[in-house]
Amino acid sequence: MLKSLFNWKVLLNLVIAIGIFVGLVWLTFRWLEYHTNHGQEIPVPNVVNKSVHDAIKILDDTGLEYEVDSANYDPKYRPFQVLQIYPAPGSRVKDGRTVRLKVNPRTWAQIAVPDVINKYSGLAFQRLDQVGLKIGDTIYEPSIQKDALLRILYKGNAVNPGTRLPRFSIIDVVVGTGPMRNISIPNVVGLSVKEARAVITKGMFEVGLVEHEDGSNDESDIIYYQDPAAGDVRDQGMQIDLWASKRTPAELRAKVEQLNSIYRMKVDTSLPPVRYEEVHNEPSFDPPVAPAPKRETPKPEPVKTETPKTQTTAPKSTVSGTEKPKASSSSPATGSTAKPAASTGQQPAQKPKAKKVVVE
Repeated sequence: MLKSLFNWKVLLNLVIAIGIFVGLVWLTFRWLEYHTNHGQEIPVPNVVNKSVHDAIKILDDTGLEYEVDSANYDPKYRPFQVLQIYPAPGSRVKDGRTVRLKVNPRTWAQIAVPDVINKYSGLAFQRLDQVGLKIGDTIYEPSIQKDALLRILYKGNAVNPGTRLPRFSIIDVVVGTGPMRNISIPNVVGLSVKEARAVITKGMFEVGLVEHEDGSNDESDIIYYQDPAAGDVRDQGMQIDLWASKRTPAELRAKVEQLNSIYRMKVDTSLPPVRYEEVHNEPSFDPPVAPAPKRETPKPEPVKTETPKTQTTAPKSTVSGTEKPKASSSSPATGSTAKPAASTGQQPAQKPKAKKVVVE
């Protein structure tokens, strides 16, 4: 086997294979040097602080590609001024290398107007300030939505939510001040429903119930009755109900009279007006009465009473039973009451009771 390995034919084939391999490797590296311009590097030019148009022209002349990236707007620099370049100026790169330019934009980036219509003005102002919009003039307009933001104006034109405006743009806002009072109601009888809607809206009222006589919704029907009546005064935003028909109001007099009996109250002016008199009730203050001093009643002293002695007389033969003895001469006479003498402040002495004497 070793003898066959060192055969001249085998060695020749091996040398040819090695030569082919080395040649392929050399050709590959030569092709890479040619394709990548090996050893041919270009310095990156310094285009910082130049305008983007001048920077692009310089890069084109140098043979470099470019890519423009807009940064956040900075008012300290000029619009479209190159702020930064990558790779850094002076770096050596291959021909055709892409260079990135960071450029100051012309103005602030655009933002979307937030949906703050019909929102409370305090919250709406806060939301507008958060997104970067500056509020200029505040215009007040009568509206039933008091203190609500009604419209947003940019350069005098109304803008809708979602409209893109430059950041930090100055906008004007319209805020409602509440409904107007005592506005005269317009007369829409004889007009079509479409015309009546326009007149009512222009008069700062709203269309309420619209009743068609035939049950249709034809906007060309003629108004033959309205409530409230024309000439009445109401506040802004009140609703006006309408009755419409294809016939004229003159042909619907009976219907009009029927509606008048329902919606038009008749006031009896023959009765005298009621007079109201204001009565002033002044509060009366009685002077305070001092409490009477308590009188102390002296305690009565006990009275010593003496029992009078009674005299006994001999019984008479004609008298039987018991007899009441006569009192002494100190007893009072008939028809008169004698009060025993007593000292001042003492109670009168009680009348002594006579003793019973039994005669056997």
